[in-house]
Amino acid sequence: MTSSNRDDPEAAPEAPGAREALEAARLRHDPVLLAEVLAALAPREGARLLDGTFGAGGYARALLEAADCRVLGVDRDPSALEAGRLWAPLYGGRLVLAGGRFGDLDAIAVEEGFAPLDGIALDIGVSSMQIDQAERGFSFMRDGPLDMRMSAEGPSAADVVAEASEEELADIFYHYGEERRSRGIARAVVKARAEAPILTTLRLAGILAAAQPRPKPYEPHPATRCFQALRIHVNDELGELARALSAAERVLAPGGVLAVVTFHSLEDRMVKRFLQLRAEGAARPSRHTPAALGAEEDAPGFELLSRKPVVASEEETARNPRARSAKLRAARRTSAPARPHDPREGALPILTAEGSARARKASGGRRA
Repeated sequence: MTSSNRDDPEAAPEAPGAREALEAARLRHDPVLLAEVLAALAPREGARLLDGTFGAGGYARALLEAADCRVLGVDRDPSALEAGRLWAPLYGGRLVLAGGRFGDLDAIAVEEGFAPLDGIALDIGVSSMQIDQAERGFSFMRDGPLDMRMSAEGPSAADVVAEASEEELADIFYHYGEERRSRGIARAVVKARAEAPILTTLRLAGILAAAQPRPKPYEPHPATRCFQALRIHVNDELGELARALSAAERVLAPGGVLAVVTFHSLEDRMVKRFLQLRAEGAARPSRHTPAALGAEEDAPGFELLSRKPVVASEEETARNPRARSAKLRAARRTSAPARPHDPREGALPILTAEGSARARKASGGRRA
């Protein structure tokens, strides 16, 4: 169902520059698996939906144009919200923007009058707009300050590189970047920073490349995994994802759908494990789940919409190479009460101190 003329961006009164800002947003970002996310969420008239990783607003716009619904767009990046507010009035008040982390999406939905929600879309990871801005420091393709913060708060990547111990850096590269040479790379970083501060993306990329064998033509740049690892660490992305999954369970109405798009194996394994545990109910309880739960608490909290992840078509990957690694997992909320949040349940071992210590000990010589 299409939206009414009052709320249609083709018919709504325009603020100065709003249409130009909207077209710029459309050109700036091609949402991955958009048709598949829409099919999973199935927006309808009156639905209250949340786009927890607003970015350039691709999912939010598609939801608003598919039905006469309301959408709450959440982002921790002030620049994304600033850009979105230029064209949001074109949707006649049906799009509300809020700053914050998607790990707090349940509290944000309550505060903005959207709870309970009928659907949640999450596109995990860094946005293409952030990567394209050299001053944000996410990419080594162009020189810029070594920042990597999605918001302007907290320690930057330069701070981590300057202050973390060699062991801590090795852990970050190994756990979050799945870098097998993490120990030697960390040693090279510590040696280089003793000579001069590491403040820019190209200087760090050069150090990372020099510490590894020359890649074969089909292999990624040798700095790729370590840059990913630093970004995940700086923004606490896996911890944020774990909190967001539990928050979604608390705030979704019965029948509401959670749709999560991930781009690498760490994220996908977390989403897969969480949804499997919640869909199984008490069939295979976690060792972290309290033993004395009643029948209602034992019931499955989610129903999987498919056992396997949805991936992009050949047509989409040809048009948008970023879609090649994308996976969509979606599940429908049941009427069972939400389980108490335990950050260890369904999480990867790296999210716990004991798991990190175990991995360090087990990795031994593998992290040469």
